[in-house]
Amino acid sequence: MEFGWWQTSAKQRPELRLKTIFDGVIDLIEQFNPHAVAVEESFVGVDARTALSVGQARGAVLVAAASLGVECIEYAPSHVKQAVCGYGRAEKAQVQRMVMAILGLKKAPTPHHAADALAVAICHALAPRLLRATG
Repeated sequence: MEFGWWQTSAKQRPELRLKTIFDGVIDLIEQFNPHAVAVEESFVGVDARTALSVGQARGAVLVAAASLGVECIEYAPSHVKQAVCGYGRAEKAQVQRMVMAILGLKKAPTPHHAADALAVAICHALAPRLLRATG
């Protein structure tokens, strides 16, 4: 199993950081040829600046998938936590532990962004076809 994340420098121009994500998603889709790309819906927390950055990164992922004709499916954070942990308000550490257990990993995926992405993938794999079709 493979997983990871793209780390960009905060000193780098925003459009170059987004291009890194876009190019990385293109490469992954071309390498693994998935039927769909599953993403977590945006959560607008206390910090609007962070929400904007996350939204831009999600946009890069969605456009990369769309440019290759791959469907994008979004899941609410509470739905992902419910699917993986059995509780829609689970803490990040609990999500990491459950992802580790479900996937048989020897250590918890880090950083927590990688664990979150794996949790979304698990949620998508477990989602009934009807739920996927209706959103």
